[in-house]
Formats: sequence, C-alpha cells, structure tokens
Amino acid sequence: MKIAAIVPMRHSSERVPGKNYRDFAGKPLYRHVVESLLACPAISQVVIDTDSPVILEDAAKCFPAVTLLERPEHLRAGDIPMNDVLLNTIHQLDADFFLQTHSTNPLLTPESIRRGVAFFLKNYPVYDSLFSVTRLQTRLWDQLARAVNHNPDILLRTQDLPPIYEENSCLYIFSKAILERKHNRIGDRPYLLEISKEEAQDIDVEIEFRIAEFLFKARR
Repeated sequence: MKIAAIVPMRHSSERVPGKNYRDFAGKPLYRHVVESLLACPAISQVVIDTDSPVILEDAAKCFPAVTLLERPEHLRAGDIPMNDVLLNTIHQLDADFFLQTHSTNPLLTPESIRRGVAFFLKNYPVYDSLFSVTRLQTRLWDQLARAVNHNPDILLRTQDLPPIYEENSCLYIFSKAILERKHNRIGDRPYLLEISKEEAQDIDVEIEFRIAEFLFKARR
C-alpha cells in the first residue's frame, strides 16, 4: 500500500520566529524530520506543504525526491485548523494512507516511524488509524481539584499508577476517507503508538527549541 508522508509548515511563527528553517544543530530545523521520513522505505512519497519561499527553495535543492506543494493563500493564517490544511493536501496526492508529522519534532527517529508504519499496515483494518502518544504516570487533577487518574486515599507510587497517555502530535496515520468523514486524523479504532518523552520533544516556544537542540546533540 502507498503511504504519503506530509510535513506541513508555515513561513511565519509568532513565538519562535522562523523556527521551521532556523539553524538546529547545524542545519535548518525542518530537514531533520524530512531526513527521518526519507529513511523509511515503506513511505512511498514525502510531501512538504508550505507557504515559505525559504523552505521551498532550500528543499528543492536538498531534497529533489520530495514533493513540494505551495499552500494556497486562504489556508496560510495561523488560526486555520490543521485538518483543513491536510484536506487540501491529500486531494493533490495519490496514496492509500497518509502519515503526518511536524518539523518541530526533530528528535523523532526513523526507527519509530518505521515501527508505526509496519504495525499499522500489518494490523489494518483492525485499527483504522494510528497516532503517537507519550506515557504519563503522575498524579493528575482537574480544575475542580478532582483526581483524574488516582485515588487520593490510596497513595500509590507514581510508577505504580495506571498509565494515561498524552497525544504528542509526532505521528499520525490515517486514510482519506477518515479525514473527509470525521474532519479528524483519528478514526474510530485508533492505535496508540507509544514513544518516549525525550523523542516526543516538541518546539512551541524558545526554551523548547534550546532544550530540543541540547537533547539532539547529547543523543548524537
């Protein structure tokens, strides 16, 4: 089955200016995740969807095998839902399934991508979609001071708490039918692919950029 991997990127970033093409451990940030996707043989096509002339020019030189799609004007604002962007992208591609990740996940490894793709293809249609998660084993409370995942009268060690999972936005696999029907990347029978907290490090603010770069260099 054909899997197209999509990396959507905006040119502008409010909290970390130019983060997608800013230098990260010696090369523009976005290149790291693109290289990880290209290292997965099961992915038939890698696609960059962007409004950034900087990324379009750099990717054309560095990744001649990658498909470049220039994002239309009406989908460029920062408040446009990602699912609207993806719907526009997938209608330009020919694939059985779509994998989506972000340039702001530079520690996502080719091994995790391969593991997710292999599991999904082997177990479809038992699972109709997949998304990556990070395990949490900590005491959680809601805004009304009610325990979410533990009994306050029984003080278990945090490592003995039943795990709860955070959607970390590193990896999604879905079909065109699911995205069109649900306007969501997550289907009715999703599989939760667990990856480590370190690997799921995301970049939304400046300090996270520096932490991710430190972790990347330390791992390398």
